[in-house]
Amino acid sequence: MSTGAEKSDFSGWRGTTILAVRKNGKTVLAGDGQVSIGQTIVKGNAQKVRPLSSANVVAGFAGSTADALALFERLEAKLEQYPSQLARACVELAKDWRTDRFLRRLEAMLIVADAHSFYLLTGAGDVLEPENDIAAIGSGGNYALAAAHALYSYEDDAEIIARRAMDIAADICVYTNRNLSVETLNEND
Repeated sequence: MSTGAEKSDFSGWRGTTILAVRKNGKTVLAGDGQVSIGQTIVKGNAQKVRPLSSANVVAGFAGSTADALALFERLEAKLEQYPSQLARACVELAKDWRTDRFLRRLEAMLIVADAHSFYLLTGAGDVLEPENDIAAIGSGGNYALAAAHALYSYEDDAEIIARRAMDIAADICVYTNRNLSVETLNEND
């Protein structure tokens, strides 16, 4: 007989912090490298932020790795179908993600960026462009988001903001480490 307490002992794959910051023509996506099962760290150097095959687009994920990789493949196909139209590719992916029987079971969130914009995508069909130039997802996302907001007025470099905010998130969130993957896009490139 299974009890609720037994089910909560194994919470599955958890934890990630992904942060996007854009300032002064520079867009930075940073993600920690920790993967945990329940209370155990099983990997410390996972690559949760990566460039996509489409030129000048990077993405970061929180959630199931296999699900995120399936979504990355779909997003790359949408970017091929709608070149240089990141917003449209994201909307088309979100439509598929929401309506397709297979895709709607995927458990992940994405932040997708090019040099000019970034979007937060969810399986609920959300495609959100932040009101400001900061977005975060994952278990430590709110900590990194708050830290980045606090640093934004005082620091001119997006990468420094992202790295410092991720460091603060790692101080607070037990599912976030300091082994970062950082991808940078410049408007002038």
